[in-house]
Amino acid sequence: MSKFIDDIAQHNPPCPHCGEALPREEKTCPNCGVDLLLLTLLTERAYLDGVPGSAPISSTPEALIPRIGDYLLDHDLVKEDELNMALARQKELAEKNDHRLLGQTLIEMGYIDHETFDLAINLQIIELHSALREANRNLEQRVEQRTGELNNALERLGETNQIKANLISNVSHELRTPLAHIKGYVELLREGDLGELTLEQEEALEVMARSSARLERLIEDLIEFSTAAREGISLNQQPFSLADLAEEVRKRTSKNAEKSGVEFKLEIEDNLPILEADAERLEWVLYQLVDNGIKFTGDGGEVTLGANKDGNIVNVYVRDTGVGIPADRIEEVFLPFHQLDGSPTRKYGGTGLGLALVKLILNSHGSEIRIESTVNEGSLISFSLPIPSESA
Repeated sequence: MSKFIDDIAQHNPPCPHCGEALPREEKTCPNCGVDLLLLTLLTERAYLDGVPGSAPISSTPEALIPRIGDYLLDHDLVKEDELNMALARQKELAEKNDHRLLGQTLIEMGYIDHETFDLAINLQIIELHSALREANRNLEQRVEQRTGELNNALERLGETNQIKANLISNVSHELRTPLAHIKGYVELLREGDLGELTLEQEEALEVMARSSARLERLIEDLIEFSTAAREGISLNQQPFSLADLAEEVRKRTSKNAEKSGVEFKLEIEDNLPILEADAERLEWVLYQLVDNGIKFTGDGGEVTLGANKDGNIVNVYVRDTGVGIPADRIEEVFLPFHQLDGSPTRKYGGTGLGLALVKLILNSHGSEIRIESTVNEGSLISFSLPIPSESA
């Protein structure tokens, strides 16, 4: 017993209510005036009654009560056979619907006095509370450390992305000049300004012209993406007719659709209201979506560009009957420089920037792109635009 009292005397734990250090053997906190024995007993009662929310101490002594017997044994306050007899007695009373605290049972059986038990439970709860406060401090330190590491990693990632965007932009701009020379001389040759051509030479120049045009589009995509990554997308919003925009897209893609054996359809609802957005960028978005649909739809398939009014918005969609996208890989199509088929023998070309740019442009308009797709059946890509109040 004297050893246990000495243990208490050597502790100078914080008050579980206010956190101030407690003088030795104090039963009342001199700072906040709380009765420590009453506080711990009320906490024990709350947890035994199954209402821990009413406990006056915020720390959780649920581990305390089931192990109070071990605590008493460790401090030589009761013997093992005495504890077992008290537990058996407690169980026997509980079966008669007479629920007793272990401490109450030990005191009634004369194995420990009331004051010693109160000191024991008080000390254990204070120790647990101190351990919890220390654990919380350590957790806060770890969170602060991890947050700092994450912020540093994000800064490094941002710097890397900036370097990459600058590199792409510089390289893309440098490619423009030699490409312009190639296109110029190809055009001179095709027009016969540099001499007559054989049929085989004309066919070869046709291939060169198509390849140059494709390379030019890829370079423009690279420049557009790197600019958007560095500076964001600036919009020139103005009123426009979606039906007129769709017709322009039809003209631009009709030859490619015919060559690919794909039927292109327009499903634009009559009398759509005038919208307000960056018409030039939205035309580019629609062209990309339709061109993608044609590229991934085989001979005999269909690609449809449609729009309809729904309340105060207009839904725009591109539907195809192409190869489709696996459900678990839909988000990948928006990653820049990423192809779902990354093999060297992939069937479909491109930089993987088209849909990444489409998403950036639509997000800058406050719109979200949506994809529904089934493998080998086709895809439906859609987004919505708000109707200006004066057009509603």
